[in-house]
Amino acid sequence: MVFRKISDDVKRAAIHLSEHNLLSLQDILDCCGFSEWTWYRIMKLWRDTGDVINQPRTGRGRVRHLDREDIDYLLQLVRDNPDYFLDELVDLTQTNRFISVHFTTIFNELDRASMSHKKPKRIASERNEELRAAFIESLVVQQSL
Repeated sequence: MVFRKISDDVKRAAIHLSEHNLLSLQDILDCCGFSEWTWYRIMKLWRDTGDVINQPRTGRGRVRHLDREDIDYLLQLVRDNPDYFLDELVDLTQTNRFISVHFTTIFNELDRASMSHKKPKRIASERNEELRAAFIESLVVQQSL
């Protein structure tokens, strides 16, 4: 009987029998068909959590250095001024958000948010009318060649 799934109802029934002194421990183990070791693990879990099953851990993976608000702040900075370099973004997050991160962390978060290298240049050229006109003119010159 190794590695078999024991029903939650059976575990709760065994605990009920034990708590109300309806059967001895040996009789409970014989009726339910699990070992004494399993019994004590179930009881420990019952005392610690109030349930007979382990709840899955919600925090999977590594801890992120930047939370959602910090990433939104970075994205807003890049939208407002697409000409920022990564080291400038590091300084801004350090002074304004009190977070010390490496520039590769910022690069990875911007990349994860689909902020490519081309988007800031395109946004910058679209924001300034003179730059936009120069950009369109350069496209026309490239097409005529």
